[in-house]
Amino acid sequence: MRVLVTRPQHSGERTAKRLRELGHEPILLPLSHPVHDANEALRGLSTTKGSIAITSAETIRALAAHDAELAVHLARPVFAVGEATAEEARAIGFSSVTASGGSGAELAETIAKKAGGSVLYLAGSPRAATFEKRASEIGLRITVAECYRMEPTPIAPSTLHSIFAHQRPEAILFFSRQTAKYFFRAAEPQMRPDRADGIRLLCLSKSVAEVVPASLQGAVSIAAMPEERSLLSLL
Repeated sequence: MRVLVTRPQHSGERTAKRLRELGHEPILLPLSHPVHDANEALRGLSTTKGSIAITSAETIRALAAHDAELAVHLARPVFAVGEATAEEARAIGFSSVTASGGSGAELAETIAKKAGGSVLYLAGSPRAATFEKRASEIGLRITVAECYRMEPTPIAPSTLHSIFAHQRPEAILFFSRQTAKYFFRAAEPQMRPDRADGIRLLCLSKSVAEVVPASLQGAVSIAAMPEERSLLSLL
């Protein structure tokens, strides 16, 4: 099956590898890219103590080139959404890493049960409010340090035309609301109902699926859990 991957380049390449292992043909179309702010992350680390929360592996990539400054913080407990993000934290040297389930709410509940106290949230922008909302509800004290932001990657109309003319995808993967918004804005000519017939729109969560135009909602499937493995199981 030809599968269009709309993730940023680094994450998209990882997803493409998994798709090939499953026997599919990935088509990479990065619609956003990260702009890192390691200084903000390091400032947050240096002015706090205790647990660290991360909801995206992009946080770890923002810190990857700062081994010396990071070294004194590697013993701090890290709580991550999903095993993939936890693995990235371990790879950079954090020695105490706990993976929660695939949602921000589960992350907040896991921290409250296992650690409590104040928590530094190394976050990105834009982001879902799930983790912070649940943390507030259960009395978890959060300090936020925004260490990256996702910005749209311009896509030439000719690129989209070529993909849909010569590699027409049978499924499109959407991992975030913002990426889905970028896609349907850029690919409006290709995704008119009369042209998009037969293309499956696979969304990581209900929140992501809400961005899909009403005329295409019949093609939407939503992952049972907000994690890549669950999303790929829909193929």
